[in-house]
Amino acid sequence: MSVVSPVLFDNHGRPLEYLRLAVTDRCNLRCFYCMPEEGIQYLPKQELLTYEEMERVVALLAGLGVRKVRLTGGEPFVRRDLVPFIGRLSEIPGIDDISLTTNGVLTAPHIPELARLGIRTVNLSLDTLDRARFARITRRDELPRVLDTFYALLAAGIKVKINAVVMDGQNIEDLVPLAELTRDLPVDVRFIEEMPFNGGSHGAIQIPWNHLRIREHLEQHLGLLTPIATKPGDTASHYTATGHQGRLGIIAAYSRTFCGTCNRLRLTAEGGLKTCLYDQGVLDVRALLRAGAPDADVTAALAQAFRHRAANGFEAERQRPVHQLSFESMSTIGG
Repeated sequence: MSVVSPVLFDNHGRPLEYLRLAVTDRCNLRCFYCMPEEGIQYLPKQELLTYEEMERVVALLAGLGVRKVRLTGGEPFVRRDLVPFIGRLSEIPGIDDISLTTNGVLTAPHIPELARLGIRTVNLSLDTLDRARFARITRRDELPRVLDTFYALLAAGIKVKINAVVMDGQNIEDLVPLAELTRDLPVDVRFIEEMPFNGGSHGAIQIPWNHLRIREHLEQHLGLLTPIATKPGDTASHYTATGHQGRLGIIAAYSRTFCGTCNRLRLTAEGGLKTCLYDQGVLDVRALLRAGAPDADVTAALAQAFRHRAANGFEAERQRPVHQLSFESMSTIGG
């Protein structure tokens, strides 16, 4: 007799099956669109969830129906003993897909073990292929190490999805060179609308490069793009260009066109549950765990939060207790 896996639904009938888990708020880059030049005030170590606490929460969510976990940061590889933690997550019943988002600076030495653990996909943050612009955007001269990681992932048979934030006046000349990577390589290159999660480094943003203009720009240089059917929960609109091995994607992260099928949850490094990227945080999971709450109580609190989920990112933004022209750093909320 087969066992039917549970399915967790929110109050809008959307299945919740994908957890983005931030293992740290620390990062070794200082991308200007993510944080101020001086960085952000990192949390003391004791305020971060321990690996054991994360494993407990993931196991409880797996029992509710979560099937995929993406490890994020900050930069995940800044935290020590990440790879053994991944191994333990892979043994949790119900979790059948573990992936990573990384900036690639510290990743290369770990790639053989990631492949052995069955990591199938890595999202690589890369906004430019030009070394000088990379140094200007990230405030660090690390492009050669990132590219070493890129090619090592491909050699190991791990699927690579490049994430590039599109920024007016900063990296527009890089959109086509990045897209050209898909011509001869089996990679996804996804272009992301800039978002306001900058840690207070500037106020409300205007995005002259929205998803429509990004596609128009790519088609001016690559020819008409052919749409690929998307699945519920996909954040990217996918395309192919004639003669290209890989795929192109455009993520309307600020326009928020994909909220209707969103299947994601986020757990910050300090244990805050976010049921939408744009909300203020809806549950202090760390407080529950450290107060000694039994599994049944933690599960009930999680389920209650899922029953009050915003319909979309605009509603979540309106529900923030105090309207903020500038949001927290992306480094603190897990990307």
